[in-house]
Amino acid sequence: MDKLQYYGTGRRKKSIACVRLVPGEGSILINNRDIDEYFGLETLKVIVRQPLVITETAGKFDVLCKVIGGGYTGQAGAIRHGISRALLKADDEFRGTLKKAGFLTRDPRMKERKKYGLKKARKASQFSKR
Repeated sequence: MDKLQYYGTGRRKKSIACVRLVPGEGSILINNRDIDEYFGLETLKVIVRQPLVITETAGKFDVLCKVIGGGYTGQAGAIRHGISRALLKADDEFRGTLKKAGFLTRDPRMKERKKYGLKKARKASQFSKR
């Protein structure tokens, strides 16, 4: 018998997360590791769980996701975006609450490119009149 699965892809900065929701008891696996093992900071764990908490589906789905690229904060945001998109496929009635919370909008902020003549994107050497 085939289990029902819902897929969603989330992105944030340079991170891409492929999320799969499977009916279960609420475990979250990221790159085949438990969420507590993968993320050290508690705030990142809260960010990942936000869509499940706001739609009251925290104990109904197991979350399996593969995430690549970026840092931990970007990866947490990408996973949140992917979970939100997968929840929409599970039940379209969640659209209002997820949209109001801003979880369906892809965060457009990216790293600014380095400019020539500067040390970083905006950092310049100290100005001296003489």
